[in-house]
Amino acid sequence: MQEKLQFYIDGAWVDPVQPRSLEVINPATEEAIGRISLGSSADVDRAVAAARKAFESFSQTTREQRLDLLRAITAEYQKRYDEIAQTISAEMGAPKFLAQMAQAATGLGHLSETVKVLESYEFERQSGENLLRYEPIGVCGLITPWNWPINQILCKVAPALAAGCTMVLKPTEIAPLNAILVAEILHAAGVPAGVFNLVNGDGPTVGEAMSAHPDIDMMSFTGSTRAGTAVARAAADTVKRVTQELGGKSANIVLENCDLDAVVKGGVDHVMMNSGQSCNAPTRMLVPEALHDRAAELAKQAAEATVVGDPKDDASKIGPVVSETQWNRIQKFIQLGIDQGATLVTGGPGRPEGLERGYYVKPTVFANVSNDMTIARDEIFGPVLSILPYKDKAEAIRIANDTPYGLAGYVSGNDIDEVRDVARSIRAGQVLLNGAGPDFSIPFGGYKQSGNGREWGELGFEEFLEVKAVRGWFAA
Repeated sequence: MQEKLQFYIDGAWVDPVQPRSLEVINPATEEAIGRISLGSSADVDRAVAAARKAFESFSQTTREQRLDLLRAITAEYQKRYDEIAQTISAEMGAPKFLAQMAQAATGLGHLSETVKVLESYEFERQSGENLLRYEPIGVCGLITPWNWPINQILCKVAPALAAGCTMVLKPTEIAPLNAILVAEILHAAGVPAGVFNLVNGDGPTVGEAMSAHPDIDMMSFTGSTRAGTAVARAAADTVKRVTQELGGKSANIVLENCDLDAVVKGGVDHVMMNSGQSCNAPTRMLVPEALHDRAAELAKQAAEATVVGDPKDDASKIGPVVSETQWNRIQKFIQLGIDQGATLVTGGPGRPEGLERGYYVKPTVFANVSNDMTIARDEIFGPVLSILPYKDKAEAIRIANDTPYGLAGYVSGNDIDEVRDVARSIRAGQVLLNGAGPDFSIPFGGYKQSGNGREWGELGFEEFLEVKAVRGWFAA
């Protein structure tokens, strides 16, 4: 049992103003593995005051000083890489291969990409007779989720540091132990006191206090659309910048002229990865009517080949979902799919056979899904795939865009010109063609209720900058 009852404020570990604790639960065992404190508005005030004071000097540091700092952070991160992977696996249920090769690896990916951006970024640019200066926005409030925790922490913290901002982080209270490791890494790397502060807590208390705080200049939030709207409302009175990476219900358009076996298997694997807990998962698979039944059979085979089990077991492809609350929510969606008339191809309600303890969900596939069904409209955030038939390409595009979300889209086919043409028509912040892999240099974010603003790469870095136009700088 890890006792992590202090917050990191102004370069030191400090006790909360009002003691209130919460157990951290291992979703594979349903047993407590740690205990943290839940903060209050008074803790937020202390952290924001430290960040505001530190901004005066940190905002004036040079590019070279911040590059040295990011490189030192990277070195410290590498020293504790295995511990980070093990912690993520224990507190949110990722199989150890995924925690090691993907979850923990994203942290290094964002650090490396931020260094590249900072090395060449033009903070001053000429525009006619005028100068454009890109300056740090100020004190940033960061709120991060549990599904890809290190990814979301470092895709915010790294560019904020690179820009010269200071910050207060509220990580998820469900999987917070990896964030404490991040604080220890930043401290060991020599991040100046007050530049980075961590206050654990829940959204209605700490998240609300941060969002409404008059001395926070920007809120960067990743989580559900419901929670994102609460952040935006609380932030409105102080007219601070709000960037949001929210939910998704991404369509995977399978074109007629594709390698159906490979595309369906790849699509199923993508949905099931991380136990379905990825906001950009391709959870709606759109296939031509003539290929629907074959696609359903292929999806059944792929889902049933997905080994569900203990995250510590090398054979496990997916582990549990993160909590009892999430498990119950997913079960309700699966039952709704059955009740509303979708064809249950495989999986279904309850735990997989032989797993009586832990928040494990059966890899589930529905076929003959129509886009007005709840399982096609709402983000389930579990290992559940819906297969929807379409008559022609125009209908596929219409179905893909008929959603309140717009985070990601997927298109697969053998005719690259046709694939590109379909991609142009998808209303989403990121479209992946023919199984394209991740790239930390390109922006990540969504249209519509999937959020606003972008993360990752240069565009993500620029979210932490203000633009100052100085007129007449170059006048004769």
